[in-house]
Amino acid sequence: MSEHLSAMMLNAVVDGELNGDELAAASAHLATCLECSSRCLSIGAVKREVAVVGRRYELPRDFERKMRRVAGRPRHGQVHWPRWAAIAAMVTVCVGLAIGWGALRGRADQAALLAEVTDQHIAMLAGNAPPEVISSDRHTVKPWFQGKLPFSFNLPASLPPDTTLDGANLRYVQGRPVAQLLFRIGRHKVSVFVEQSAGSAAVPRMKRAGFNVAGFRTAELEAIAVSDVDQTRLDDLVEMLRAAQ
Repeated sequence: MSEHLSAMMLNAVVDGELNGDELAAASAHLATCLECSSRCLSIGAVKREVAVVGRRYELPRDFERKMRRVAGRPRHGQVHWPRWAAIAAMVTVCVGLAIGWGALRGRADQAALLAEVTDQHIAMLAGNAPPEVISSDRHTVKPWFQGKLPFSFNLPASLPPDTTLDGANLRYVQGRPVAQLLFRIGRHKVSVFVEQSAGSAAVPRMKRAGFNVAGFRTAELEAIAVSDVDQTRLDDLVEMLRAAQ
């Protein structure tokens, strides 16, 4: 199986819907294809997050009964709500639910994104393979991506102390092409994933799977840095990259 697995096939793997032969073929492909294995991990993370959200934010059992009572005729002694007021109340509740679900969906999407870039950083460390473009020269690394990415980015003229650029890789995160910029801070390796802005919120400083994470967002770009280096030193690199855009 030389072609990448389809989204339908990856979902079937995660959901356990493949028969023996299909599962064996898919497993063999995933064992050798970093892109498909990363996408499979991402799909599984999204499904887990959505399942947790679904259990955590169930509507109260008496919600429907209360809304019907608000919209219906008042009983004796109750204050009569005009029909427009009842409709407005229901619209307000529905809009609030939609906004809340949107925020929860955004957090689930961000969690899946962080899981995938962390997995890619771990795979880079484990594989110990040389970068696709090996250079500490920003004038070599940036032009290498021309024609490979639907966007451009800048690299700073200078880096923080004890920080070097090792090179870069072309990677795919959630099906989108990204630049994986590879740095070294002392003895610590750093991956900075840069992609075209999708309008999402900047990734906050946090820990993920034992790694420090930081990010920035501009009008055109979004970036996530992952490393086991001290958070302050990672922040310094991220700020220089942001300032260069």
